Amino acid sequence: MSLFQPTRSNDAGALMRLSEFQRHHGEPVPAEDASAGSTRLTSLNPSLMQDLLRFEGEHRPGEGLDALEVLAAALRHGRDLRVHLQLNYRVIPLTVWPAERQMHSPLPLNQLLELRLPDLQVLRVEPAPQRDEPAPAGQPQPPQTPLHLLPLGPLLWELALRGAREALLPEIAGVATYRVAPGCDLRALDLCGSLATAVARLSLQSSALGEIAGWPGFDRERAMRMLNGLYLQSALIISRSNPAALDDA
Repeated sequence: MSLFQPTRSNDAGALMRLSEFQRHHGEPVPAEDASAGSTRLTSLNPSLMQDLLRFEGEHRPGEGLDALEVLAAALRHGRDLRVHLQLNYRVIPLTVWPAERQMHSPLPLNQLLELRLPDLQVLRVEPAPQRDEPAPAGQPQPPQTPLHLLPLGPLLWELALRGAREALLPEIAGVATYRVAPGCDLRALDLCGSLATAVARLSLQSSALGEIAGWPGFDRERAMRMLNGLYLQSALIISRSNPAALDDA
């Protein structure tokens, strides 16, 4: 597993600097107060590329993609990806395997989830390297510090609840009612409070977005964030023909 090594140590303060990352990838180095700019999409499957470009159309010019949007597209297309995330002037590389619902990260899960998730910017998206693929010529050789093999589900859930995206993902938006799929295992999410109550309620009944938004502890944005999170856990049943959906519309 030696090729999946972090660029520095597994300490958050020792992650690669943004300027260093851009030099290694032959990209312009911005001034210290510059933003990351648009996301670089390299060598991706055409259908995945089109999916991500659709998301870019929702953002202001130069804003780039949101981490949740990239990971959602990876899940839909079943594509293993290397996603480089910027936080301030450091870069966090994540290698994501959607089929196994796992990822490699230079940070342990608790540190990853403690980051300011709305501030994460996607710098670069590329296919994940094969597990026996050598490092590209000219790339810096990192020290032999193992990455953390982590479940993908908790990061998807926290990005949905606390990340930058406030609207429903396109696949679940529109006239619909929602219900939690029977038998889905959500114990890894450590649900509590109004979220636990809402998930329990959705396991018993189908509800439209407007109805969920009126539940205790919810408004429209919180309802959409929860539904995004459940969808990315493969825990959401979506009905387009339920009369309640038409009433909500």
